[in-house]
Amino acid sequence: MEARLKELVGKSVLAKELSEGDIEVVAKIVRLHRLDDGQVLSPEGEPDSRMHVVVNGALAVSRPGADGQWENLHVLTAGDLAGELSFLDGTPHFAALRALGQTEVFSLDRAVLESLVESQPWIAYRIMRAIVRFTHSLQRRMSMQSAELVHYLYKNQAKS
Repeated sequence: MEARLKELVGKSVLAKELSEGDIEVVAKIVRLHRLDDGQVLSPEGEPDSRMHVVVNGALAVSRPGADGQWENLHVLTAGDLAGELSFLDGTPHFAALRALGQTEVFSLDRAVLESLVESQPWIAYRIMRAIVRFTHSLQRRMSMQSAELVHYLYKNQAKS
């Protein structure tokens, strides 16, 4: 299991600036989770001190609809981070994270990462940089999509 976790961490976005030794340290502090279809990893409205990396399968960012059925707002697939904002600041999840089919994720707990600050500060720093880089790319993509939508609406309104 330890060799597999080392491989999974090494292939993840978290490892971008980590050395082989750093990856070994991180592999020892993450936990692998196997989820069944529909299993909720993180419920809506609750804070979670864990950040997850999708290994395989998919996680839906879901909320229950008016009819009680789950409505998927977004689907995360292999390589994506999940719960990174709650991990960083402790805010409750605005939606649940649910497995779509058999899914594997590895999770890193904030307190465990913080415990590295004394003994391995560069590992903690580099992981935090990776998280910020990932969230920045999400924010940039959302900003571009928002600008495209505004442009589309403006263009179509001008035709009316």
